[in-house]
Amino acid sequence: MKTDTRKPWNWLLFPFSSIKSGAEGIYAASVGHGVFEIDGDSNWSKLDRGLPASASIYRLQLQHDLLHACTSEGLFEWADNHWEDDGLPLACYQYRKIGGTCFAATEDGMWHRYGARWERLAYQGKQVYDFLNLPQFVIVGHETGIALYDKFMDEWSEFGLSRRVTSLSVYRGHLIGVSELGELFIGDKRGGFDRVAFGGKHIFTVASKGGEVYACTDQGLYKLVWAANRFMLLSVQLGFAVTDVDIQGDQLHVATLFHGIQSVQL
Repeated sequence: MKTDTRKPWNWLLFPFSSIKSGAEGIYAASVGHGVFEIDGDSNWSKLDRGLPASASIYRLQLQHDLLHACTSEGLFEWADNHWEDDGLPLACYQYRKIGGTCFAATEDGMWHRYGARWERLAYQGKQVYDFLNLPQFVIVGHETGIALYDKFMDEWSEFGLSRRVTSLSVYRGHLIGVSELGELFIGDKRGGFDRVAFGGKHIFTVASKGGEVYACTDQGLYKLVWAANRFMLLSVQLGFAVTDVDIQGDQLHVATLFHGIQSVQL
């Protein structure tokens, strides 16, 4: 794999928190410095019109060519060259649109919207950081662990981990969660979770891309693999702290803490 080391004219070394690749270019967010678009010629432009100056960007989501920013000031959609307030007056950590329904993880539970009005769905008074929508289950990562909603049984199950679970993924039928302390929790398929540390690495997030699950860590980007009857991390790109990753064609685009936006050839 080869890393693209080209630096645009206004090379930015902000601590980037999220990255998304779209047809028009790459979108990258920094917690304290807003959202940027990078076009195919490596030109940067800041997307700030309509976004509160005080907003910290936690995550970007790009679905159906619509860019959303999950921020400390609520949820915003980029449309007609400006940010529009999506009407969710809470700090938002994750957003997805599934079918005709919008879902958001917020500082005050899970919310959903079908039509024009947001309504709370679950977990009033609890911070929810991430969620997954699977054919049978909805998985929620919140301030004390992981919750699982069985759509067929209409029942919630709680897995108290005494940790804030901020990122979720699924690999080989195992539910994967990342804690605020950078630990990896792996479901054992028996109703429990194993806590796994990989050589002192702090894991920021796990991301499912192109059929693989990537772990973004303070020591680089890794691929989660199953070998010799255990989970392992296979290095993809080392040398800088990676906070998020997205895939575009034959390239991985990564957001880093201290080295801007990097591209890795697959």
